[in-house]
Amino acid sequence: MHSHTSPHRWALRVAAPMLAAIAGLLTLFMSPAGAHGSVVDPASRSYGCYERWGSDHMNPAMEQEDPMCWQAFQANPNTMWNWMSLYRDNLAGKFQQNIPDGQLCSAGHAQGGLANSLDVPGRWTTTNVGSNFSLRLHDQASHGADYFLVYVTKQGYDPTSQSLKWSDLEQVTKTGRYAPATDYTFSASAPGRTGHHIVYTIWQASHLDQTYFICSDVNFG
Repeated sequence: MHSHTSPHRWALRVAAPMLAAIAGLLTLFMSPAGAHGSVVDPASRSYGCYERWGSDHMNPAMEQEDPMCWQAFQANPNTMWNWMSLYRDNLAGKFQQNIPDGQLCSAGHAQGGLANSLDVPGRWTTTNVGSNFSLRLHDQASHGADYFLVYVTKQGYDPTSQSLKWSDLEQVTKTGRYAPATDYTFSASAPGRTGHHIVYTIWQASHLDQTYFICSDVNFG
């Protein structure tokens, strides 16, 4: 006696492994890159987009409600998915020599231009802060830190219309070393500011000469 598989069941048997493989690839593509990190509060530009739209990226409302994230997603979806991957290797502390004006938020068009759209001036969504504020950096791989440098744009700079230059920034904090952990919190003070500004964080990781360059948009109330 022979058993017969219906065409419908046969199609399901063939399709199920294919669908599983596609789902796995989509999960890999849509997951934030591992083994690195970024500032999550006040949210970096890329993390803020991922936090707000990562699970809702097909929503057409993004274009009107969050146009800077929308343009970033149109330019390269991985700017959002790989929000922890924006770094440069072997700079030996020579940041200004290697990161040109106008390319600070993309770390000098790092990672093959992964996040060039982060350099575009515009009405990026801001986090409200006071003159004295804290930053929290998530370090998924626990690299540790030789130090963090924190800069804030000077009063009068307009992030909605001006590309970011080194001369627009004032260094407000340099920390000491941090032992490897998954989260680090450190403080900064930037008096005399009102309105929309950029907080620019440089994270010098400890495991290698690997440096992260991170733009966060804030509103000083």
